[in-house]
Amino acid sequence: MLARRQELNTQIQQLIDSFLLAFCLWLAHTLRLYATGWFSNTVDPFSNYWWLIIVVVPFGPLLLDLQGFYDSPMEKDRWKSFVQIIRAMIYLSIIVSGCVIFLRLPLANRSVPILFIAIATGVLLLKERILVRRMRKRAARGQLREPVLLAGSPQDMDALEQSFTPEQRLLLDIADKIDIEKQPLSDLIEAMHRHSVARVIFAASHSQLNRVEEAVGACEVEGVPAWLVADFIRTSIAKPDFDAFAGRPMLVFRSTPEVSWTLFIKEVIDRMGAFVALLIAAVPMAGIALGIKMTSPGPVIFKQRRAGKHGKPFVMYKFRSMSDDAEMRRAELEPFNQMNGPVFKVEHDPRITPLGRWLRRTSMDELPQLLNVLLGDMSLVGPRPLPLYEVEKFENTAQRRRLSVKPGLTCLWQISGRNQVRDFSDWVKLDLDYIDHWSLGLDFKILLRTVPAVLSGLGAK
Repeated sequence: MLARRQELNTQIQQLIDSFLLAFCLWLAHTLRLYATGWFSNTVDPFSNYWWLIIVVVPFGPLLLDLQGFYDSPMEKDRWKSFVQIIRAMIYLSIIVSGCVIFLRLPLANRSVPILFIAIATGVLLLKERILVRRMRKRAARGQLREPVLLAGSPQDMDALEQSFTPEQRLLLDIADKIDIEKQPLSDLIEAMHRHSVARVIFAASHSQLNRVEEAVGACEVEGVPAWLVADFIRTSIAKPDFDAFAGRPMLVFRSTPEVSWTLFIKEVIDRMGAFVALLIAAVPMAGIALGIKMTSPGPVIFKQRRAGKHGKPFVMYKFRSMSDDAEMRRAELEPFNQMNGPVFKVEHDPRITPLGRWLRRTSMDELPQLLNVLLGDMSLVGPRPLPLYEVEKFENTAQRRRLSVKPGLTCLWQISGRNQVRDFSDWVKLDLDYIDHWSLGLDFKILLRTVPAVLSGLGAK
């Protein structure tokens, strides 16, 4: 697993273990309290053990981390995990004993911490096994495998691939290898498009730096992170960052937000927000579905393959707002396209049904996309997803950088008056401005401005 993502996953596991350890302490006290027949003396109320939680919650995960408990869980057996937990518990016992001796904190009944150690060891082992089993199942189904490209000389690429650990081999899918000495740059760009890769890893010698620099430039405009063993490459957009991969130091040039807690929080907000919104909108959506069914022939939901993150296709859902033969009639309306660029948009489109016109004006036709957000294909805020046939018509590769993040329900283009933005290059500029200045605060600002934009009809099609 890549170092930065592994660090984030470790922090998540530490947070989970903090809550589990606190629960185990409470459970140990509860069992001791009601198992009076097994012990000769009574136990103090739980209020006398609150200070143990203050010690256990921060120091427990820290000591587990120091023992290597969170390192490569899929590559170790149960016995190794058991030993790591016991060692951490021994050190935790030493800290607790120090608090009792030197700080005079109350611990009249020592059976509670002993029970806690036994329960916590079992719970942590069970949690790890469940996590490993789930990861292996997902890896076997290919859900965890991240498509990447290797680029460089054949010898360097082979050496890098041989240094992969078993866990890295489960999590990475080498979609293709590009020999940058013999193959043209167009082969690399075509491979990025064909495989929808999340990153390109360069394994090249110093003699190939000129070719690497050209290739990194291609990754930069595509919005695909470039990983390479190097200490210099000048870029105009991408920000250099340091990371490690397969034991090697690397510079990463990112022109998109990197993996971080804020991105994780955005993901949580997306899923929870979509779930709550679907519950709230369930009745109105049922009414809209009934109205569509009664007013025009055809399916209630319009499904279309659109370009997701890194151009990966997904099926987007909308309430059908056009006649059932709308896609077949698109060619005859091409001469009336009012947008400059690859996208298609016609004012007073004759294919739109009367109910569909109201749905578009109020953006109610977008409600089924909350399911796309819940499934993880889209975000609440991000560049609007385009049909695959429009993405294929992009006039320059820089326009593909809008595909470097998840598409969203709303965006800067949406709240800026999509009817007023006639040039696709201006639309792309708004999307790239969002990507370059992304923050949770910007997402909330866009969400807040979306409501009045929809109510006022500013975003109407």
